[in-house]
Amino acid sequence: MAWMAWDEETSFIGRAAELGVIGAAMRESRLVTLSGAGGVGKTRLARRIVTSRGATEDGVGWADLSPLRNAELLAATVAHALGLSDHTARLPAEAICAWVGDRATLLVLDSCEHLPAECRDLVGDLLTVCPNLRVLATSREPLRVRAERVVEIEPLTSVREAVALFADRAAAAGSPLKNDADHRTAARLCDQLDRLPLALELAAAQLRSMSLPRLCAGPYAAVDLPEAPAVARPPRHAALRTTIGWSHELCAPLERLLWARLSFLPGSFDAETARQLAGGGPLPPDRVAPTLAGLCDKSVLLRKDGRYRMLDAVREYGRMWLAELGGERETARRHAEYVLARTRQAHREWFGPAQRGWYRQIWLLHADIRLAADHLLATDRAAALELIGNVTSFWVCSGYLYEARQYLEKAVAPFTAPSTEPSTAPPSEMPDGTWVRGLWSLGLTLTLQGEHRAAHATAAACRRAATAARDTDGLGRVAYLEGLLHLLEGRPLAAASGVETLKHGSGAPLPRRPTAAAALGRLVHVFGLTGSGRLDRARHEALELRDVCAALDEHWTRSYAEHQLALIAHLEGRADHAVGHARAALDAKRHIGDAFGIAMVMDLLAIALADTGDEPAAAYAFGAAARFWDTVGHPQRGTPEIAALRGECEDRLVRSLGRSRYDRTFDRATAGDARALVAWGADGGPVPDE
Repeated sequence: MAWMAWDEETSFIGRAAELGVIGAAMRESRLVTLSGAGGVGKTRLARRIVTSRGATEDGVGWADLSPLRNAELLAATVAHALGLSDHTARLPAEAICAWVGDRATLLVLDSCEHLPAECRDLVGDLLTVCPNLRVLATSREPLRVRAERVVEIEPLTSVREAVALFADRAAAAGSPLKNDADHRTAARLCDQLDRLPLALELAAAQLRSMSLPRLCAGPYAAVDLPEAPAVARPPRHAALRTTIGWSHELCAPLERLLWARLSFLPGSFDAETARQLAGGGPLPPDRVAPTLAGLCDKSVLLRKDGRYRMLDAVREYGRMWLAELGGERETARRHAEYVLARTRQAHREWFGPAQRGWYRQIWLLHADIRLAADHLLATDRAAALELIGNVTSFWVCSGYLYEARQYLEKAVAPFTAPSTEPSTAPPSEMPDGTWVRGLWSLGLTLTLQGEHRAAHATAAACRRAATAARDTDGLGRVAYLEGLLHLLEGRPLAAASGVETLKHGSGAPLPRRPTAAAALGRLVHVFGLTGSGRLDRARHEALELRDVCAALDEHWTRSYAEHQLALIAHLEGRADHAVGHARAALDAKRHIGDAFGIAMVMDLLAIALADTGDEPAAAYAFGAAARFWDTVGHPQRGTPEIAALRGECEDRLVRSLGRSRYDRTFDRATAGDARALVAWGADGGPVPDE
């Protein structure tokens, strides 16, 4: 789990009593909330609990809510944390309920305090519908859901534990405590800081630049931030505020400025993002890297594997300073411009050797894309439509289909009369290409969610807009979209003939460096040829497309070309070739995700394995396919001809293996880890635990 990586480099110290109380509470209640001040260690305790529980649940989902600024996407965030890639028109909360069902699942909601009402409503609904779901939440305040068990997390209860934590972090800073006198001094410091873990860690980081006695005599009354509103707060709030303020005082002026600007970012970031967002004015871009290093030395930033992040309390402090500097609007503008530029590059390079890397980069930029889209929807809807259009191909593979559609509909809505299809002509302030790509993206999301009537209307508007603009790239994409709709509705001849009206689908050799639109058109043409029984031509075109993609190190189109080659080989009675092509398709898929496509390929792999006589592996592959179909919200989808092949093959396997053995093998796969299942499918080998 990626969320655990940030804590692997620092040790977990003490808290045995708290861990016992939390464990007991989780045995007694289905909702346990760890409540307490910022910096008290709620997230660390939750992580420790999850990693120490063992296999007590069928699955664990960890939803980090701290980067989430748009409350409307709470349920979608939780769905993704649970591994859902829903391809239905359901609301995400409905999809979560259907997915979890009776499963024994642990859901962790980390940092709920800025979305209390939304978290309260969602958790209440999930606990009502899902009888074996347990929720562990962290929040500065209780959720106030019925039957909630609140565990108040206090600062470290003993001086011994506090000193142990401080000593560990001091050693990491290169200034270990040397003798009893150092330990006594550290004990006094810990008491001054109310034994608050984050305050101790920030203080220990200062030992890189000052001695322990000077640290202990620090100016704890000096906080260089305007006073917060006069509300009653426990002393530990003041201790954290004071320590963060002191860290701020000890920063150089450029470090303070960088801290403020970077606090705008919703999650982790890399050095290039920091340079683009924060470089400028008194902080030249070439000074950002050394200034980042200075903030890391002071533990204002945490760094791992080339990425940086701020703890929530540190980010909040920086955001207050950013507001004091009057820099929020300008920072939001620069952030949106930077994210838009990154997605433009991703879109340009989708079909090519950079594709695999861009899937990871777009995943890492997810919170930033959301934040930029929200800003642009309020300031520049054309740019918002372009932004989401740029990432739609990535998002639909990565489990963000619902939010892609939501953003696209919001961007298009002002230019569409209620209950009518989108306008053919682009709005005056919107470039033709942006409008065409936005309509295509919206049509794709509607298609994949099964909203075919609306998808047809949107595709028709997209075709008219592309024709009016003489947009050949747009026409190629809309041919793919219309062909995909025909295929899903059982009309392969229409899918093939629609592409054949375009030059790149006429049968001419595919260029060695085709455009993405040309490759998409040729791909849907292959599907149409296969579905209509023209196997020789389908095989020729699929091999040509596969080889071009392989030469470019492109994965998405290649995976579907291999899928079709597997189906063609099966229909021609070449079982071993069908297995090889299906495994090659899964090998391409594991670099980009795409639960929908993985489910389709797993079905074909199962059928091909059965044809080779490897019946246990076939049953296991069918179980793996079911695992992914469940993830996307369908018992089985894809082109209609596969359903009949699957049904016949399953009946044959049950007769041969017996119902009991088939079900045991099938169920073992449905309970398996998604990545392990794809790796098994791609690499082959014996059936696990057979």
